[in-house]
Amino acid sequence: MTHLDSRGLPLSTTSDLAAERYRDGIDLLLSAWPGAVEALEEAIAADPDFALAHAARARLHAIRTEPAKARARIATAEELVARRGTERERSHVEILSLAINGQPAKALERALAHSNTWPRDVLILSLPLGAFGLFAFSGMADHDQARVELCERHARHFDADDWWFLTYRGWSHAENGNVTLGRALTQRGYDLRTHNANAAHALSHAMYEGGAGEEAERLIADWLPGYDRAGILHGHIAWHSALGALERGDPERALALYAEYIQPSVSAGMPVNVVSDTASFLWRLQAYGHTVPPGLWAAAAAYAGGVFQKAGFAFADVHMALIAAATGDRAAVEQRVEALTGVLEAGALAAGPVVPAICRAALAFAEEDYVGCARILEPLAAEVVRIGGSGAQREVFEDMLLLALMRGGEAVKARELLDRRLHRRPSPRDTRWYGLLAA
Repeated sequence: MTHLDSRGLPLSTTSDLAAERYRDGIDLLLSAWPGAVEALEEAIAADPDFALAHAARARLHAIRTEPAKARARIATAEELVARRGTERERSHVEILSLAINGQPAKALERALAHSNTWPRDVLILSLPLGAFGLFAFSGMADHDQARVELCERHARHFDADDWWFLTYRGWSHAENGNVTLGRALTQRGYDLRTHNANAAHALSHAMYEGGAGEEAERLIADWLPGYDRAGILHGHIAWHSALGALERGDPERALALYAEYIQPSVSAGMPVNVVSDTASFLWRLQAYGHTVPPGLWAAAAAYAGGVFQKAGFAFADVHMALIAAATGDRAAVEQRVEALTGVLEAGALAAGPVVPAICRAALAFAEEDYVGCARILEPLAAEVVRIGGSGAQREVFEDMLLLALMRGGEAVKARELLDRRLHRRPSPRDTRWYGLLAA
């Protein structure tokens, strides 16, 4: 009997248990839910020659920023799939290998081609999607639109109750500006599988983008206790709630969430999330006029000292610069800018000149050179999207420009930017700022 994955594609294993645990492991992986490692290890134990189980385990190592383990495991998968694997499985493993071995552009190209032939191979289809997917980190300025087009191209291949596809299709639409449709789709995905951190995350995004920040906070408060703290999105989802508290002017609640769930000493998130969440939260807290308790910036800097020391990962670079600038480490910012300039001149910085520019702007803002900060950021505002991440994550740099304009005497430009933001979504914080400018 042919064994199938959870979307009906054949699997090259003769073991019932291996196939069953692989299906479970993939669904847990795609929902960012604890247990995926154990399920995949059980699949491998049941059939040590099952290439796709090794490949999925490699993917989990990569998600957890364990590159050596990921490379070793995907090499095993490549060897096995060459001996016992279908054309689809060989392509599947090759694409994961490209992504794991630092060839994201080739991985994206191959993933898109693979999805045209096998659209229901969801682990591969998932690679271009998401805030940290291959599209987001491609350096494209239109990656939000590209995700929507990819989902819509393949929507006919998925059942109406496919919780994974609903979640990512909805998130893609919400990020691309169609918040009403995006929220409806993500809500359906969430309702079908609430033990799905990606769905809770996507739904909170859709609520935030629709101006329903307090509703998002309630969702997270109700849902988060059921998600193990070892889950990779635990701290990041709490970060969304902390931003909501900041936006409505409750720094005490925001700081309590930060202390309990987000700061480096308590978060089990991926390093890119820990660095970006801590940097952007503390920067907002301080820039909005609240006091950052002693030690929090130092703890963020201590954690950052052990990760992303090599320049070239745009999303990490700009948040590393935020931390260095906020802690007065001008030399670290300048060194990163110099390194990024070299990567850019070598043609290896996909996101382009906006990356070193944001780093320089962060330093100018920290040194209260608001005119200089605005001069750097204003011409490149439309290019910030190239660094990847989500709209909510990138908003910190729009806040930087807005506050630099306000504090640098550019009230007319600041009002114009606030007008655009308030037309996009309601915001108690932006409404307060608009009132200050009007006064």
